[in-house]
Amino acid sequence: MTAARVRPWLLALLAWAALIFVLSSFPNPPGPRANDLRSTLAHIVEYAVFGFLALNLLVRLRRQLTGRLLAAAWLLSVAYGISDELHQAFVPRRDASLLDVLADAAGAALGVAAAALQHRIRTARFSRTADRPGPAPRRSAR
Repeated sequence: MTAARVRPWLLALLAWAALIFVLSSFPNPPGPRANDLRSTLAHIVEYAVFGFLALNLLVRLRRQLTGRLLAAAWLLSVAYGISDELHQAFVPRRDASLLDVLADAAGAALGVAAAALQHRIRTARFSRTADRPGPAPRRSAR
């Protein structure tokens, strides 16, 4: 059933998107800005997770990994990153930053690549076990 395969990934992606939104809703504390390297790494990690979840969701919807799915997962992640930056423009002591969008895009690319690698390893492992000689798997009576 498609819904059973898709639902956990959809819920995980929506929960992650909500977490990003909530964290972006808090104003920065007054005073000097936080370490830029730490902030950049946080953006990369946030959107690596987003890209990973997005590609896994799309693969379960389409049942195969294609270049279009890779692009769609990355574009979805970057679009959410852009919307997050626009949202931050309206939060006190925060601003929209092109550098943050670039960090989001880089993180999304890493996450999508990691999910694609995981998918290829999983399907290669499955095809190796399917090619092994031996008794046919038992089917349960329903």
